[in-house]
Amino acid sequence: MGKTKTKFAILILISLVVLILSVGIGSVMISPVEIFKIILYKIFNIDALGIPLESNVVILLKVRLPRVLLAFIVGSMLSVSGVISQSVLRNPLASSYTLGISSGAAVGASIAILFGFNFLGLMTLPFFGLSFGMLTVFCAVMLASKLDKNMGNITIILTGMAFSMFANAIIAFIMAFASETAQQITFWQLGSFSLKDWSHPLILLPIALLGIIFVSFLSTEMDIMTFGEEHSKASGVNVLKIKWLLLAVGAILTGSAVSMAGVIGFIDLFTPHIARRVFGSKHKLVIPASAIMGGVFMTLCDLIARTLTAPIELPVGAVTSVIGAPFFIYLYFKGRNGYKK
Repeated sequence: MGKTKTKFAILILISLVVLILSVGIGSVMISPVEIFKIILYKIFNIDALGIPLESNVVILLKVRLPRVLLAFIVGSMLSVSGVISQSVLRNPLASSYTLGISSGAAVGASIAILFGFNFLGLMTLPFFGLSFGMLTVFCAVMLASKLDKNMGNITIILTGMAFSMFANAIIAFIMAFASETAQQITFWQLGSFSLKDWSHPLILLPIALLGIIFVSFLSTEMDIMTFGEEHSKASGVNVLKIKWLLLAVGAILTGSAVSMAGVIGFIDLFTPHIARRVFGSKHKLVIPASAIMGGVFMTLCDLIARTLTAPIELPVGAVTSVIGAPFFIYLYFKGRNGYKK
């Protein structure tokens, strides 16, 4: 237990360092001392370190800090969603994209962008993304239950992939008939945290906290389900009910994150694997570890996206794909080699 606490302490320290670097690095460099000075002066009204430059205050509090916090929250939500998918389906390649949740959320957001819906203000895109993401996973699971009454994992994956391809086809039709908004939809599909203010992380934060806490309460059931459905049923776990609950929470986490930041892939694929490698297989450790690691990775990817080719900003989804695609290939061939033995 002592080693686990030490590992979490190191992980939290790393996340703090990454957050400080992310808010400090940019076209205008802000030192860690200046960052602490701004926080003390503006938030706690303490000028022990001196009065900070007003220009740095605006850059830090109005531009970088909300963006960095949003990236961290989105990374955490997607990573925990990945833990859910891999646990429920017992497949190392499973993710919210495998189930079609991200594609469904993308369809909802694309429709909102196409028709210019704004009846809920900033909540419009999250509403459409969450609704369509939930609808997609609901339809996929319902179809899987019709094809296989036991809702086998392979059946769910195949139906999810089918719905994902169908959703991508709908997005292609939307872009073909909406030339004015096609560029906006395309850029949104690649993911970005630019032009975000404090309202965006504040909207996602309660959703993220409630979703992660709820999943944590089901960590014991998730541990049991990794041994197979027959073993789970023998242990008294209502497999169908738990699957529905977990998939619904995963859809909420992914749909909300995707609708706010765009489609960002692979974070939910590789961070759970790294968390398991470091903290073991128990979900009561994997869930919080994945949340923190996902936040750190997403924050780093966003930092790379906005600084590597500055002043031109790369889509953060492109950065995560460059890192995640080789990892996906590694897992796939590792799995194939494992089956041959």
